[in-house]
Amino acid sequence: MDLALLALILALAFANGTNDVSKAIATLVGSGITDYPTAIRWGTAWTIAGAGLSALVATAMVKTFSTGLVQPDLSIPPAFALAVLGGAMTWVLLASRTGLPVSTTHALTGAIIGSGIMAFGQEGLVWPALAKKIALPLLLSPLLAFTVAVIVHPVIRILAKRWEGHCLCVMPTARALVTVDARGVTRTLFQAASLGQPVLDVPSHCERAGLSGLVIGLDSIHWISSGLTSLARGANDAPKIVAMLLLGHSFAAPSDSPLRMAVFAGVALAMGMGSYWGGLRVTQMLAEKVTRMNHVEGLSANLTTSSLVMISATLGLPVSTTHISSSAIIGIGLLKGAHAVRWITVRDMVLAWIVTIPAAALLACASYLCLARIF
Repeated sequence: MDLALLALILALAFANGTNDVSKAIATLVGSGITDYPTAIRWGTAWTIAGAGLSALVATAMVKTFSTGLVQPDLSIPPAFALAVLGGAMTWVLLASRTGLPVSTTHALTGAIIGSGIMAFGQEGLVWPALAKKIALPLLLSPLLAFTVAVIVHPVIRILAKRWEGHCLCVMPTARALVTVDARGVTRTLFQAASLGQPVLDVPSHCERAGLSGLVIGLDSIHWISSGLTSLARGANDAPKIVAMLLLGHSFAAPSDSPLRMAVFAGVALAMGMGSYWGGLRVTQMLAEKVTRMNHVEGLSANLTTSSLVMISATLGLPVSTTHISSSAIIGIGLLKGAHAVRWITVRDMVLAWIVTIPAAALLACASYLCLARIF
């Protein structure tokens, strides 16, 4: 039973990677900065790092999904957690196959409800806890992301306009940090007083001003924001999946135990494998079929997503990266006018969000009926 549970946890982590890596890298492709293979490799690396980091910073999320959802006096049947994982995994894989961005968090929520009703009846689930701990953050997160993106993007656009045409030169020989504007005028931002203060290596973009330096422009910042979004996504989703170990009371290992760390490492790698081998279809959907983006708009969407998701992961609030990222992209698209958003695609996405909880619940019910005969 324990091996089956571990196998399904890794399978769900793989499915999560196939669907959710897109949320951080779609803006890179949609704004024309890079191609799909490069973006997917970038998102995969940062996702693995974020999932590994979650073992240290997102223990509150593990507690949210593993405690207080089922009446404490009930005996948990072995098939319960297995059915939750089976229902959520099946739905996420089906959505990834069709290119629809769905929420693993919603899928887990629906699967917990479906499996819980089959195992304990309606009275066995703690409905107020499900509503307060999971449903409310999920419902509010799209509105919050939409609002933040609409507020943040004009500010980012103004800052980007001032930065456009500049490059940042890091000069190890002079131990200096220098900016060069579009006319070649230089300005020293920082110069180290002694050789003991290291300065980064320098490439050659600033030769027009007689300098050699590292170009840190809007594209570079966009790359970094995409990486941070993948990092936040990994930190947000990995603990929800690991929590399924404790939901079935299979493992009661403390948060710093080698076993728990090993499970987090396995989940991180499985998420990375799913991202690398299965993340293309949903990325294409978000990059091409919602709204066209330039790199400033993509940067705004990523900054909105990464900040909200990382804060939520740290606080143990189970928001959906899918909903936050998609809502931010839609909000930025609407700033250009309603015509800039492809509403047919948005309709399909929203329908997928609405269907996720009941679909995962039904799949979990079916899984429980099958697994209860085995375990």
